[in-house]
Amino acid sequence: MTADLLYSDVEDDLRASVRALLADHCEPSALLKRAESGEPYDLKLWRALAGDLGAAGLQVPEDRGGHGASAREIALVLEELGRSVAPVPFLGSAVLATNALLATGTDHELLGKLAAGTTTAALAVPLSSTPDTFKSTVEVADGVLTGRVGTVADASVADVLVVPAGDGLYLVDSGFTVSELVSLDLTRRVADVTLSGAHGTLIASGAAATEALTAALTAGAALLASEQLGLADWCLEETVRYLKGRYQFGRPVGSFQALKHRLADLWLELVSARAAARYAADCLARQDPDLPVAAAVAQALCSDIAVHAAEECVQLHAGIGMTWEHPAHLYLKRAKANQIALGTAGRHRAALATLLDLPG
Repeated sequence: MTADLLYSDVEDDLRASVRALLADHCEPSALLKRAESGEPYDLKLWRALAGDLGAAGLQVPEDRGGHGASAREIALVLEELGRSVAPVPFLGSAVLATNALLATGTDHELLGKLAAGTTTAALAVPLSSTPDTFKSTVEVADGVLTGRVGTVADASVADVLVVPAGDGLYLVDSGFTVSELVSLDLTRRVADVTLSGAHGTLIASGAAATEALTAALTAGAALLASEQLGLADWCLEETVRYLKGRYQFGRPVGSFQALKHRLADLWLELVSARAAARYAADCLARQDPDLPVAAAVAQALCSDIAVHAAEECVQLHAGIGMTWEHPAHLYLKRAKANQIALGTAGRHRAALATLLDLPG
């Protein structure tokens, strides 16, 4: 089967539903108020997105309590979440933890709960992890886990942890403490997780556990590119809108040739990012052998483009773009945090060199 980078009618309908939900719950003023209040996650929105809309269960097969869709639909949801920098634990629960569980082949009832949005999970690895750099810091003896994992995404609202320990993968629902860190990204928090004699349920061991973790991290990198795409898309769209309405010397600022060139360059970058992100999502949906290459290309490209788009958004909004009241800084902070999430662009380029057998 050949790759299909176009959006289907079903995907367009899903996008409309997700965008409408986020428009009701993710106004910039509400995001800023939530960041100021010290309650970064909108769990009401999460329940509506995961449960009512069914977004958390898109990738889960129907016989395990999900909707039996694919990674393409998950990627589309992430695009819209990126456009809104929505404060929900979608990456940690519906992407990383869910893909880890799916990769083990287990029929554990947790999958159905995750799909329904009644339970939230997190994959207990540092957010910067890649398959070739991850080293477990958790020890296990007779099913009891002890150790500490730093900078775990969405851990502060997780009911269950999927924990790599020793040569196995465990589910842990008690016996751990979460210490939220001061995050650059105000809409996705990271936390240190400490396990002190926590009893875990083994769901995979040996090579199967390694393969499941690799699959989850690779899927996460492939799908994160779609969030970065959505973020960049919002930044460009919002900047064009602002420059059309901002007048200087009796004409729209956006009519100045120097600014046109900057926006045109950014649009070309966005087109490339869309192609890379869509191809990565399509490869994941088809379980194409080219997935590791597609994921590395998407991350190497999209993470830097998202940062560039957010920087241009802040700069071309001039003074207002530098203020707390304008949401541009939320997008820049998410883009910068994502730039190191699941591997930096440089690390993915290095991985590409190995995958494609390029000379050093």
